[in-house]
Amino acid sequence: MRRRPRFSALTWFSAFFLIAAVLFATLQFVRFSRLRITYPLGMTIAEVPVGGLTRQDAADRLLQAYSLPVELNYEDQTILFEPSICGFELDLESMLAAADLERTKQSFWAGFWDYLWSRQRQAISIPLRANYSESRLRTYLKDEIASRYDKPPAPAVPQPGTVNFSPGTYGTVLDLDTAVLLIDGALQSVNKRSVNLPRQQTNPPRPSLQNLETLLKQTIELNEFDGIVGLYMFNITTQEEVHFAYQNGADIPTNPDVAFTTASIVKIPIMTSVFKRIDDQEDPETFNLLEKMIVKSGNDPADWVMERVIHPTLAPLEVTADMQALGLENTFLAGEFGLGSPLLRVIKTPANQREDVNTDPDLYNQSTPSDIGMLLEDIYICADNGQGTFKAVFGDEITQDECLTMIDLLKQNKMPSLLEAGVPDVTEVAHKHGWVTTNDGIMKTLGDAGIIFSPGGDYILVIFLYHPQQLIWSNASYLVGQLSAAIYNFYNQTL
Repeated sequence: MRRRPRFSALTWFSAFFLIAAVLFATLQFVRFSRLRITYPLGMTIAEVPVGGLTRQDAADRLLQAYSLPVELNYEDQTILFEPSICGFELDLESMLAAADLERTKQSFWAGFWDYLWSRQRQAISIPLRANYSESRLRTYLKDEIASRYDKPPAPAVPQPGTVNFSPGTYGTVLDLDTAVLLIDGALQSVNKRSVNLPRQQTNPPRPSLQNLETLLKQTIELNEFDGIVGLYMFNITTQEEVHFAYQNGADIPTNPDVAFTTASIVKIPIMTSVFKRIDDQEDPETFNLLEKMIVKSGNDPADWVMERVIHPTLAPLEVTADMQALGLENTFLAGEFGLGSPLLRVIKTPANQREDVNTDPDLYNQSTPSDIGMLLEDIYICADNGQGTFKAVFGDEITQDECLTMIDLLKQNKMPSLLEAGVPDVTEVAHKHGWVTTNDGIMKTLGDAGIIFSPGGDYILVIFLYHPQQLIWSNASYLVGQLSAAIYNFYNQTL
């Protein structure tokens, strides 16, 4: 009789563990197969964790993360910026395709083996792929933010009753280029979606030239001056011009300009004609006479230097011819300064032939504010670069060094009133002043013409005053100083 085999406990124990191992492997196989269709743990797409998510769930999470608004902070305003405004779109297909490629890069069995042994794969990061319209973003920033929240600067304004200006205020504008870069970074981040929009400070503009002209005329009225004021201002840097003639609250036409007696101001044309005829080797006596003529306002030195350098008898007419060549048709010298000097010619100009205005100009020397202003501009440009009208008309007869010498002579003419009274003491003023008195000591015409070298820009300023009865020195000189101060303050405002 055959005997049945007997199973020992060890056999049963081994069988149990074998079955358990098969069941465990099967269970792990099933689990790994399910995990295989999701993204591996530790994977991120565009900084968004997608480990353990299916393709659709990952897509939903990405859309949710990148559709959140970007917080824009500007000044004291907070604006929620929807990415769709600038057409922001995720390139989901390319990012998910790259993630799928990484997910399936390892073979199934190699991956299953690593899974069984709990071997962690290296973290995988898929970079963001997205696009948006920068032009739409810029349009939004300009139309919706800058136009609403920028703060324009405010210009300085004249202080009523004075020649001073109340300071303007700075403004702020959106720094558009930097803002676009910052928002670009926020749109492409899931964690840093708040932007402090940068702004730039803008300086307050000067008041308009019309405001300046109004202030100048108000200054004349506040000083209760009822004579004729002729004023010409030209800013060499900005090419801005203010030119008017004014009396009793009414404008006087300036085309042609108003003729005034130039008095000692005509020594600027004389100086120009002298330098046209001399060179750097001229004898010291000529320069001595020029210095006495300009700095000490000597009339005799003016006659002597003309006779010495220009012509023994007809020098005034030669000066006139030089001015005519420069296009200054209303400027002339018809005789010397000395008492009893003959009138060489009666000269008619567009300015002195006017019938609507009369300043009783001297038959011996006349000019207009604009003529003298343009002559000073010619000297300035010649001194600056050796070019300009002097170069075009006189060629090399007047050099840059000679123009610098002319300006230096005019700077040495110190006068603590008139134009210089309206500017700080440290300001350089190259000018020549002059006035006319009758035989009984009554002054009717007063003028000052110069170049003001100011921090806010260099400018030409010529002012003539005329009164048919009498000019009181203290009142007239104060008015010229006030007009000079108004223009200086206009170009040199402090904040």
